[in-house]
Amino acid sequence: MVDLEEFGEGFRKDPHPVYAQLRARGPVHRVRLPGPGPRQEVWLIVGHEQARAALADPRLAKDESKIGFIPLDEELIGKHLLVADPPQHTRLRSLIARAFTARRVEELRPRIQQITDDLLDVMLAQDRADLIESFAYPLPITVICELLGVPELDRTEFRKISNDVVVPADPEIMHNAFARLADYLDGLIEDKQGAGPGSDLLSELIRTTAEDGDRLSPDELRGMAFVLLVAGHETTVNLITNAVHALLTHPEQLAALRADMTLLHGTVEEALRYEGPVETATYRYAAEPLEIAGVPIAQGEWVLVGLAAADRDADRFADPDRFDIRRDTRGHVAFGHGIHHCLGAPLARLEARIALRSLVERAPNLALDGPPQEWLPGVLMRGVRSLPVRW
Repeated sequence: MVDLEEFGEGFRKDPHPVYAQLRARGPVHRVRLPGPGPRQEVWLIVGHEQARAALADPRLAKDESKIGFIPLDEELIGKHLLVADPPQHTRLRSLIARAFTARRVEELRPRIQQITDDLLDVMLAQDRADLIESFAYPLPITVICELLGVPELDRTEFRKISNDVVVPADPEIMHNAFARLADYLDGLIEDKQGAGPGSDLLSELIRTTAEDGDRLSPDELRGMAFVLLVAGHETTVNLITNAVHALLTHPEQLAALRADMTLLHGTVEEALRYEGPVETATYRYAAEPLEIAGVPIAQGEWVLVGLAAADRDADRFADPDRFDIRRDTRGHVAFGHGIHHCLGAPLARLEARIALRSLVERAPNLALDGPPQEWLPGVLMRGVRSLPVRW
């Protein structure tokens, strides 16, 4: 048993040395997770090959209700993609996937660019700012809220609720946040149902009917709205912030990008590999006894796939602790792998590319204005609460 709490604040700031130590001893470990509340013990996968295999292994299930456990999000929000297995997962994903095709996402490019430009107009009129507060947060929250049809006046309150859901200070705060979010989503859906057909994605989901007449139930609609709203912006905030932080702490890589914008795609992919926005995938459990890399895992035991750990595995990526925007990053698992591969990955990539290009071009003297302020607690999200910058 490895107690991750024993590594202290250093693990929160930089977990990669700990993951490297674990990988040196093997790709799978029994760990006790850090954080508030009861300390949970799980199996943690830190090897790249084993992580990709686990992410696509149907024996590692997501629907915890099958083992008599109803997670808080499912209890208060409803069934959604992150807590469903086939055939239910297949059905839910098919009802939403058409909204995230490459063509539909590309159609959002002009609006994403306009939002980006407007935010930078305000931010760059000053001398310095918190990148998250001024840019990395408002960009994706505006995009996803406009996409889903969330009123602008609700977005400040929604941010606090979302933060308490993803990185809660304690279990009671998380419970209250889920309850408030469920009430909010019910009201939002009710308003849209009463207002008649709209052009936003949530209105489209309310109307969507598959060829066989299938459509989302009220609970499923609430669950889908939850996943799209929370996962649709929290991860992109961290992607943009972590990418900027990596560039500013590796000036030779930033100079290379400035000199050749064809490296933009590689920059985003390397940022995903080097310091992706999600540290571990959401929980899986063993639906039957199995072995991973020779380690026996009993039926019903919890398994976490370490995305950040896998993407720093030297067996897959040479010199993995080096940030290199020219690297071949194919095979990274920042967005997962298999049937649960992030549905919104094309949108997140597009937002990150537009954000980075615009920021680099419009702020040629961009620099850190102090260290990042507090890395997020827990092992789900990888990011900071603020990133002071100047230009």
